Amino acid sequence: MNEQAPGNKKPDEDEKRLSRKAYERKLEKLQARLCRLQDWVKDKGLRVIIIFEGRDAAGKGGTIKAITERVSPRVFRLVALPAPSDREKTQIYMQRYLQHFPAAGEIVIFDRSWYNRAGVERVMGFCTDKQYKSFLDRCPEVEKYVVTGGIQIIKYWLEVSDEEQKRRFEARINDPLRQWKLSPMDLPSRERWFDYSRARDRMLDATDTKHAPWYIVRTDDKRRARLNVIAHILQMIPHKKLAREKIKLPERSMQDAYDDQASLKKRRFVPEAY
Repeated sequence: MNEQAPGNKKPDEDEKRLSRKAYERKLEKLQARLCRLQDWVKDKGLRVIIIFEGRDAAGKGGTIKAITERVSPRVFRLVALPAPSDREKTQIYMQRYLQHFPAAGEIVIFDRSWYNRAGVERVMGFCTDKQYKSFLDRCPEVEKYVVTGGIQIIKYWLEVSDEEQKRRFEARINDPLRQWKLSPMDLPSRERWFDYSRARDRMLDATDTKHAPWYIVRTDDKRRARLNVIAHILQMIPHKKLAREKIKLPERSMQDAYDDQASLKKRRFVPEAY
């Protein structure tokens, strides 16, 4: 019997998932380390791009939220571009992405990226065969130019199983609090599962390079996937904990003191319903 490598192993359906309490405890520790990474990136002027791609309902949004909720948006900058405008459609394909690339001391997270062309645009017919082939040919060259210029690129493909994607879509359909997550592309993507699989495989064959490799993340267990991604990011960007100066809160000055609450009594207040 052939054994699968740990990174390629599908989670056992009977495997016990992390409890919320255990997950939040582990997440808090990793988020504290992200804050240290943030200090290092700022201090050293690093420039990093993190790309999240994957099937619909693979958990990109939740993973990105877990990364960004305790760090500064000025360092961990999120880019989630809408469909291109008529003007942008006339530009060089990469042009609208380049303007969002990081300056010194920034980590830019792309919630979907230029790889739209290799995924949804290819499957849904939003680009021509010529445009698609040109992208696969040129993308590694562009990314090599970016990396040579001093920007680190980390690329994640989030892979959800057929059964779990079905379950998540059904949850979105049936739960009013999740229906907003259904995009116009979700249902067609479900129908064209194998088309997306073929597009994924061809994209990985063409763009999984030494200078900008792809890392696959199985996300049926969303909590473990988020923890694994954060731990991997911390490993991929070598850093050290920087010493912080001790901060002392200054005393409030009583010079020109007055009753600053009395001046608010005639103002409009939000009703305290809770």
